[in-house]
Amino acid sequence: MTKINIRKANSTDLPVLLAFEQEIIAYERPFDSTLDDDINYYDIEAMITSPEVALLVVTNHEKIIASGYARIMDTKIYVKHAKKSYLGFMYVIPEFRGKGINGLLIEELKKWSLTQGIDEVYLDVYSQNEGAIKAY
Repeated sequence: MTKINIRKANSTDLPVLLAFEQEIIAYERPFDSTLDDDINYYDIEAMITSPEVALLVVTNHEKIIASGYARIMDTKIYVKHAKKSYLGFMYVIPEFRGKGINGLLIEELKKWSLTQGIDEVYLDVYSQNEGAIKAY
């Protein structure tokens, strides 16, 4: 595989990350007829600076090729652990799909979660999203 790097996102990454977000929304729109026309899923700018979020990007020769985040969240009152790490914003540009990028990104997000004292990690996937199910 081509040499890649994983790093924390910064404000200069915002235009690329906003484009990734719209790609995710366009891909998921057929799975959810309730999605409005002009939407955003995330406040990416706030995620970049939040201590409760690790927003990571994967680069290849300085080009951002993937993204993902882990967000510390409260859990339901009836479970043993008080906090969980929720994974989202998982996106890999088409030419790098199927090369294990998501797996590497998830491992880094899990490591970050552990440094925050969180050992429960979750994510959601539309049941019709076979590509995402295969990736995770």
